[in-house]
Amino acid sequence: MVVGVLSLVMYLPGNRSLKGKRSVVKAIKAKVSNRYNVSVAEIDRLDDVASIGLGVVQAGNEKDHVDRCLRTVARFVEGLRLAQPGEEEYIFDNY
Repeated sequence: MVVGVLSLVMYLPGNRSLKGKRSVVKAIKAKVSNRYNVSVAEIDRLDDVASIGLGVVQAGNEKDHVDRCLRTVARFVEGLRLAQPGEEEYIFDNY
């Protein structure tokens, strides 16, 4: 079994409240969860109103499949245009 983790950082320039940030995070999580078979959670930058740190996880039998799925999710989130894209990091481990 292969577990893949995508760490996404996105930016919210001009946002001044946690309430505004939470609405964007909630929308991204709902759209990704409804479309892809992955788990999504806000994992970093919890008190920073100008940036979001999300973790996306998927498990599968083949690393290539998990990698493709996570990269597709990253492009999907970018395409939503709810936040400006930032850094992406991909981590894979075999179990």
